[in-house]
Amino acid sequence: QVLSLPIVVIVHGNQDNNAKATVLWDNAFSEIERVPFVVAERVPWEKMCDTLNLKFMAEVQTTKGLLKEHYFFLAQKIFNDHSASLEDFQSRNVSWAQFNKEILPGRGFTFWQWFDGVLDLTKRCLKSYWSDRLIIGFISKQYVCKLLSTEPDGTFLLRFSDSEIGGVTIAYVIRGKDGSSQVENIQPFSAKDLSIRSLGDRIRDLGQLRNLYPNTPKDQAFGSHYNSERGELG
Repeated sequence: QVLSLPIVVIVHGNQDNNAKATVLWDNAFSEIERVPFVVAERVPWEKMCDTLNLKFMAEVQTTKGLLKEHYFFLAQKIFNDHSASLEDFQSRNVSWAQFNKEILPGRGFTFWQWFDGVLDLTKRCLKSYWSDRLIIGFISKQYVCKLLSTEPDGTFLLRFSDSEIGGVTIAYVIRGKDGSSQVENIQPFSAKDLSIRSLGDRIRDLGQLRNLYPNTPKDQAFGSHYNSERGELG
């Protein structure tokens, strides 16, 4: 006899996401000497952070893992709590229901479905950008507004979409003649969009984008990701 990794049998492709969640939870949180199929219903958030980080690096095949500020954003998302501190979250437990059963507030998907979409998009289209630390990614729209509102006109950053599964969006600041600022968010790009035209080339195309937050000229930050057909746009 030999113990295998957990196996989930599905009958349709639309069950794949839930199957991956089950395997991940079982792999990460089951005890070696457990009763078969018994897995903890709640696990420490810190262990969940380690698991998400290992999964992200393995899937994307990058050495650049998640950062402390990424974990803070993910904790706010999974616990639906924007008032707690980073330290508060470290002492909490997260449940299977919060991970892949309960629909996120105002959305039509679970936390895992959203995170798995980010994994797939990054693996397929954004690996080099992530590895070069050009994408903050895990950051809320509200916090982006706070960061960019005091920055010069055309300062931008990249974050994963909150409203769509598997989307990356560009937030940038527009400063009026009176000095007032407004932060705009470009419609999220999906893997299909980025297979047609790469993220680097789309950034080059958009003339309103000037400096990657906090102050790196976009051609300096993304120049190595531009395709050789150097159009006149941007």
